[in-house]
Amino acid sequence: MARGYDFGWIPVLLSLFTLTDASSQTVNQELSNIFNELWKLDVNRMEPLTNYNISLQGKAGYIPQGSTNVVDHASSPLFVNVDEAKLSSITTYARFMKLLDNYERSTGVAERVTAEEVTENNSFLDAILETAVMKRAHQYLIGKGKSRSDLRQFKSQLYYMWFRLYHRERNGGEDSSGFEHVFVGETKFGREIMGLHNWVQFYLQEKQNLLDYKGYKARANDVPDADDHVLNVQFSWHGLVKPVASAFVGVSPEFEMAVFTILFLTSTEKTTTAVVNLDEYQLEMVVHRHGRCIGTAYPKLLSSNNRHM
Repeated sequence: MARGYDFGWIPVLLSLFTLTDASSQTVNQELSNIFNELWKLDVNRMEPLTNYNISLQGKAGYIPQGSTNVVDHASSPLFVNVDEAKLSSITTYARFMKLLDNYERSTGVAERVTAEEVTENNSFLDAILETAVMKRAHQYLIGKGKSRSDLRQFKSQLYYMWFRLYHRERNGGEDSSGFEHVFVGETKFGREIMGLHNWVQFYLQEKQNLLDYKGYKARANDVPDADDHVLNVQFSWHGLVKPVASAFVGVSPEFEMAVFTILFLTSTEKTTTAVVNLDEYQLEMVVHRHGRCIGTAYPKLLSSNNRHM
């Protein structure tokens, strides 16, 4: 999400305030219900301690946005191991991973989309549309009058929202898309990390020594566990630091596409936030729109392990 030069500290303070006071927010029960349905349908979700292992290590400290002066509270990577054979054997993950090298990292640099990349985008959408998760999400959106029942029209709607290129910076050509921002990550003016809210990309970048996990972010009474499926973390990427980032861990790409698509299409607000209870977590789900496209989308962990109940 773009920030003004003079007021970039305001969203950071607001996010920190939100993180400290989950109990005061009203839970959106309808979204909680549909998201929990999708959670139960997510048969491609990876299981912690079985399909992957993480090492949380230390709690990260506060650093201001744009600073690279950070104390590392995690000497080892977040991901100890991931069953890559299993990842590659599942069609949605395999096709998802093919998309991760299709983008220019820096905003302001125009994207050039090849015919092969368009084919890869379409193949990924075809794969997720065959899953029970996306079928239920589509059904829900039809019931809300937000999507057509025709599958080709729904696929076109998804393509526009997630893959259509747009200008994130005023200079240069079309340099960004919702998919790139949320799942791949971008850098702004060589000073700031934007997006990168996906655990598979996090793991692959960490494996290539391009990303360095600095520690988890949490309130004192809500320390995360190694089997949690949502985390707030701090990390550096290509020499830049993201003070706080939040992401699902282990969930399938179709689950993330489904929940953020529902949140995006059932609201017309520039920025949509909804507090939901999902499995054992309380989350603030956030979607920011860029016209008719996704600007950013992420889950913000408010409370885990039913401590909010």
